[in-house]
Amino acid sequence: MNRPKRAFEDFSENLEIPLGPYAVERDEMIAFATEFDPQPFHLNEASGSANELVGRLTASGWHTCSMLMRMMADTFILDSTSQGSPGVDFINWRAPVCAGDVLTGTARVLSRRISAKRPTLGIAKMGVTLENQAGVTVLDGEYTLLLLTREGVAA
Repeated sequence: MNRPKRAFEDFSENLEIPLGPYAVERDEMIAFATEFDPQPFHLNEASGSANELVGRLTASGWHTCSMLMRMMADTFILDSTSQGSPGVDFINWRAPVCAGDVLTGTARVLSRRISAKRPTLGIAKMGVTLENQAGVTVLDGEYTLLLLTREGVAA
């Protein structure tokens, strides 16, 4: 028997949802960079080592966002009435992500309201953070999540 998906009403203000863990793999980092962000310091150790800011191979920030999306999908989005998102307010890449890192994080409901135009649609402002295994914040951000209400699901 399928259980009901989490609707807007289940995303109370200040709700914290743990994310991860996600193990970062070297080959995955390079494959992502090769296709989407082919800056040399994302492609191989030699170029990463030559990077004066970091000094080692690092994941693309966009790859870090993709890993975050995977963690959110696995943890709560695919089991919800999500209708997508109208956008991301901001993402900050706070520290490099490297092969061997294990990422964990938190998604938190910062605020919520019912849509004025569609009363069966809820709007949740979400805050996210990701940390590596040493407790260093590697990413934080905010975005808006659209969710059907229980009434919207029933309609």
